[in-house]
Amino acid sequence: MARASSQQVTLKPQDLLVLFAMSARGEPGTYADLAAHTGLAASAVHAALKRAATCGLVRFQDRQPLVLKPQLREFVLHGAKYAFPAVFGRLARGVPTSYAAAPLNAEIAPSSDPPPVWPHKTGTARGIALAPLYPSVPEAALRDERLYALLALFDALRSGQARERNRARSMLEERLQ
Repeated sequence: MARASSQQVTLKPQDLLVLFAMSARGEPGTYADLAAHTGLAASAVHAALKRAATCGLVRFQDRQPLVLKPQLREFVLHGAKYAFPAVFGRLARGVPTSYAAAPLNAEIAPSSDPPPVWPHKTGTARGIALAPLYPSVPEAALRDERLYALLALFDALRSGQARERNRARSMLEERLQ
């Protein structure tokens, strides 16, 4: 009788980044395309999609990965903030995120507190450092505004005040349809 593996599959932050990138693009693309889009290696994209498939967030059809949007939406809205909690640091120069970035910055007035930023050498804002979901997030977000919006909304969901979280939740629901 074959033994079942005792290894539990766990999603990693880069897995969610790849799923957000696929959702932002609207098409699967090749592993090399996704790697260039996210700043990951093609082998890391492959491993991320295998883990996501095992967790029921991706399905392969004709060897092409397809995001299962209802499952991804459920995970992002109800569980991901616990799996990938917000980690704040010191004042830093970086890329605005959460309520300080589009699309929430058009609806939520800034406070006198420094805004959350992903630390980055070419950042345009000074604020409280919020560790990005994965180190390549700032670069990937600067290359694709739809991906940037998903990542910033996710940051608002995992780190914001009640009003920011509620608005981010409804915007993520729309974008992950």
